[in-house]
Amino acid sequence: MRFHHDRVPQQDLAFSDVFLVPNRSGIASRLDVDLSTNDGSGTTIPVVAANMTAVSGRRMAETIARCGGLAVIPQDIPVDVVADVVAWVKERHTVYDTPLTMSPNGTVGEALNLLPKRGHGAVIVVDQGRAVGVVTEADCQGVDRYTQLDAVMSRDLLALPDGIAAEDAFGQLYDGRHRLAPVVDEGGRIAGILTRQRALRSTLYRPAVDAAGKLRVGAAIGINGDAEQKAKALLDAGIDLIVIDTAHGHQERMLDVLRIVRSLDPQVPVVAGNVATAEGVVDLVAAGADIVKVGVGPGAMCTTRMQTAVGRPQFSAVLECATKARELGKHVWADGGVRHPRDVALALAAGASNVMIGSWFAGTYESPGDPQRDGDGRIYKESFGMASARAVHLRTSDETPFQRARKGFFSEGISTARMYLDPDRPSVEDLLDSIVSGIRSSSSYVGATTLAEFHDRAVVGIQSAAGYSEGMPVGTSW
Repeated sequence: MRFHHDRVPQQDLAFSDVFLVPNRSGIASRLDVDLSTNDGSGTTIPVVAANMTAVSGRRMAETIARCGGLAVIPQDIPVDVVADVVAWVKERHTVYDTPLTMSPNGTVGEALNLLPKRGHGAVIVVDQGRAVGVVTEADCQGVDRYTQLDAVMSRDLLALPDGIAAEDAFGQLYDGRHRLAPVVDEGGRIAGILTRQRALRSTLYRPAVDAAGKLRVGAAIGINGDAEQKAKALLDAGIDLIVIDTAHGHQERMLDVLRIVRSLDPQVPVVAGNVATAEGVVDLVAAGADIVKVGVGPGAMCTTRMQTAVGRPQFSAVLECATKARELGKHVWADGGVRHPRDVALALAAGASNVMIGSWFAGTYESPGDPQRDGDGRIYKESFGMASARAVHLRTSDETPFQRARKGFFSEGISTARMYLDPDRPSVEDLLDSIVSGIRSSSSYVGATTLAEFHDRAVVGIQSAAGYSEGMPVGTSW
């Protein structure tokens, strides 16, 4: 990457301060762009769901891995629960979504509680192991919550055979005017569910899978407590990547834990952070990190910069850290500050091999939180920072009330925020469509067919606040 007209800025830059300059390009189709990464994570799109309690759980992990990304289960989750999540994700189908199923005598109220758990928005009614109907939110409107599903379900149910080609599945759904259908094996048992969108996506994305063809999932540990035993347990559980995570990654305790984890000879990539300087990268790599997480203070839930004045504009932090990591034969992930697809593209241009996304994904069907409605009926989920008082309280549940109260004084993050589901993009797959489409378009403007070429060919300019505002679409006339 180079700056436009080689004008290297003297000040640090945020994503909104910069833009990509178009180059001469020979790319005929955006689908010619390969977005797979080379950092050992196994991702085929450069997107990682952040290890935040309000973001990454089992539903997020399976859904994003199907599209080629990766989710990192947070450090606050007990190891036995993480092991269950990993085993569950590994059992999921790499193409079909996991269906929501209920019996015919289940109630509308129960169905309404289940429906927001999946982006496909349907419950398959199963009787003696066979699909007999489908229930959507529309079927439940104006109906008593105790009404049994047998009375409201649609019996006009298309069943697709397991192994069906994506184009054939789409054709059958389209011709029959069905939005979705269960996929059944030869014995009539449900193998998954396909929507028109999922059938299309299966031709546009390659799932992130391990050597056995199972979906990938990562997990995080902190630097306090018995990090060695937790790391061993996670590795034994079959995680595909381990993240050692703390807000200030450039500290002695982090280096000690990194050395301990590296001594276990993990056969998966070790990620550590967060840092914001080249010096931090050098020390973490020397201690055993394969990938360094970059970002201090740019997250939507983070109050670190306002409370402490510590942090750094994210574009410059990623650029400096990625340059140093490349010299050392390692990689960085950009963690935080991403609010638009353009920001993801800019982080990749700066040299990140993957981009972590947190709060943006918290407002989706697949995030762990329960959906709630505000006074206007808009659906939202609660999000909170991983250094907030709420997160600290959860993380210190095994300590004495006195110790927990003391640590509560040192929180740095928002404890509750409403992340509204976008009516047009309520699923994380919808957001990934937008992000990946943006990266592919950026690559075609730059003239790059791979992420490595994208970084090499990217030319970045500096803009004023007016320049940034000029690029925003206008929804109504002026």
